[in-house]
Amino acid sequence: MILKQPQFQAYSGIHIAGIEGKRFDIELTNGRFTKVAEAVPQQGEAEAPRQQLWISPGILDLHTHLAWTDFDHADQLRRDSREIEGMQAEAFAATLRTGVTTARDAGGILPATIRHIVKYYQQPLRVQTSSDMLGTADAKGIKHLEQRLNEIYATGAGWVKIMATGGLGAPTEKVTEPNFSEAEFGFIVRHARANQKKVLVHTWGGVTIDWSIQAGVDSIEHGMFLTRDQSGRLAESGVAYVPTASIYRIAADPKGVLALNPVICDRAARAADAHATAIGYARQAGVRLGFGTDYATPALHGYNLQEFDTLLDYGLSRAEAWRSATRDAAAILGSGHELGQIAEGYIADAVIYAADPYQAKNADQLRTSIVTVITGAQEADLM
Repeated sequence: MILKQPQFQAYSGIHIAGIEGKRFDIELTNGRFTKVAEAVPQQGEAEAPRQQLWISPGILDLHTHLAWTDFDHADQLRRDSREIEGMQAEAFAATLRTGVTTARDAGGILPATIRHIVKYYQQPLRVQTSSDMLGTADAKGIKHLEQRLNEIYATGAGWVKIMATGGLGAPTEKVTEPNFSEAEFGFIVRHARANQKKVLVHTWGGVTIDWSIQAGVDSIEHGMFLTRDQSGRLAESGVAYVPTASIYRIAADPKGVLALNPVICDRAARAADAHATAIGYARQAGVRLGFGTDYATPALHGYNLQEFDTLLDYGLSRAEAWRSATRDAAAILGSGHELGQIAEGYIADAVIYAADPYQAKNADQLRTSIVTVITGAQEADLM
């Protein structure tokens, strides 16, 4: 159940996920938390039995693709525009149902499409977008890049995405080779900064991570060949790391939901093997980690919580994994002052669970324990 925030809502004696041994009285008014206070039984009165409920901030997925309907884009091009729109609306709905209340779309969806889905399909997902991606076809010099950047800004996007290296489509031994020259890369970041845009960088590793650190981008994505030395410099620079770890394990399974060809599965398996080491380096160095899935098809939207399973398998504590999806994710978006915490004055994006989410055995158990997803979204804010 998704509850678009009413004018007033109160929860008496509810647990806050991650805080043991305490209950809280929480009030939400006009989309904001207006009271978060520890519930204390009155002196001399026994505490009456209460329903066990837990609340956590809404999950923030920092790397998803809500506009894509197929892994192979040629398949999407064969679909009717109405069918695509309906599938995109369902991607919003599925994402919300799993407790994700804010998403950063890493290329593919336009702000105009977001506004349309919010208004006509009543899906109050909070979305930041880069609209498009700058990749190998754009490595044509500064003049071309300036034109492309201005086109992206004209859509209303708040982010610029640089495809700095290849991905699953590139041979593993070549996947860290840069798609842009260092001069082109630096120009993109400077131009975006001058136009008050944030920058995320798709990179599997190599020198483009060094360039990202030097330029001071907002986040790097994937980074499975991140080194120990680079992790230390990432931490010092404040550049965040969004590993999107679960998608590579999914892609590596030839019998999984994506059912990719053996060559791609092999590349994904190699990436997944490297990812655990990279995430370990980042964790040890104190890099700010962000939760992102890179999910991009109907078979994956709504299963975003699988990323928790992978992060835990790769060495994060439960507290660290949850922080990457709430407080730290909000900070990466530049929204740490109003999202990602159950605190007075913050936007009332939250998830209510029937069991302690910190004790869930896996993503399936966590997802089925969701009682309500609350969004403090005001339609005007989303459009």
